[in-house]
Amino acid sequence: MHDTVWFEIQGVPSVSIASSEFEEAAATQRNALGMKDAQCIFVPHPIQDATDDEMRAKADACVEAVIGALTA
Repeated sequence: MHDTVWFEIQGVPSVSIASSEFEEAAATQRNALGMKDAQCIFVPHPIQDATDDEMRAKADACVEAVIGALTA
C-alpha cells in the first residue's frame, strides 16, 4: 500500500495487488496513510505455494479489475 499511495501522490495511477489474506491489513494501511480510496485488488489466498499455472490463472482472473482500477 505504501508504494501505491506514494505513486498516487506523485500523480501516477496505481493499484496494489495482494492476497485476500491481507484485505483487512490493506484497509488499515490505506487509512493510516491518509488515502482510504487507494486501489487494491485481491487475489485468492494462498500465493506462496501456488504453481506457475495457478499464479497465471490468478493473474488472468484479475487483469480486468486492475485495468479498471487504473482507468477509473
